[in-house]
Amino acid sequence: MLLHFGQGCEGVPVSTIEDAFSGVEAGSVDYAVVPVENSTEGVVNNTQDCLVETSARITGEVILAIEHHFLVGSNTDAGTIREIASHRQSLAQCRLWIRRHYPEVPIRECVSNAEAAILARDNPGVAAIAGQLAADTYGLTILESAIQDQQHNRTRFLVLGGEPVPATGRDKTSMLVYAANRPGALFHVLEPFERLQISLTKIDSRPAKKAAWEYVFFIDFEGHQDDAIVRDLLARLKTCTEEVKLLGSYPACSEARQP
Repeated sequence: MLLHFGQGCEGVPVSTIEDAFSGVEAGSVDYAVVPVENSTEGVVNNTQDCLVETSARITGEVILAIEHHFLVGSNTDAGTIREIASHRQSLAQCRLWIRRHYPEVPIRECVSNAEAAILARDNPGVAAIAGQLAADTYGLTILESAIQDQQHNRTRFLVLGGEPVPATGRDKTSMLVYAANRPGALFHVLEPFERLQISLTKIDSRPAKKAAWEYVFFIDFEGHQDDAIVRDLLARLKTCTEEVKLLGSYPACSEARQP
């Protein structure tokens, strides 16, 4: 958040990804930052599910190099750990390290790493897996640093807001496409991109939750929704798909940045 907005912004902690979306939709916050994919573990399903229903717009993205640390409170040391707490994504990103060092210790999944850090602070014997900010915020000791299994671990975050962002000349657009449940449906979705020579940067599918075995495609591509070529693309897609939902156009972030 600080990387995107600077030191002058005021952060409001929430318990879940769903709460972050709700805050923007209700107007109780101006923006929210949510994880959408990790280079090790893939997409964050909660975020994708919320994007299907949300009225919030994607207004930016941030890509961070992620380091997970093994944290304990003042009344816990390496020999007294009886439980390890973290968000399921962080636990998955440190799976091999946990198996090597604490194979018999029970795992607790939390809704956030902040919740795990609070548990470690308040409960002797509980260790948390979280980042440096959690250690600093909750006064925890780092027993082991950078325990993630992949040292190139990156997470992409989306910035959500209520208003569209003007074009910068180097933009990305995200959208959802509901394709008809018939042979060649995906081809018809992709064919306009090839004809207009628009580069896709990501495509994913997720159950549409409207009917069994129907899927929605999450598509990111280069360009801004106000560009003439993108308007042409959208017009073509509307003739060969069931529904197109624009999630937002925003400046593309190409460099992974340190937290």
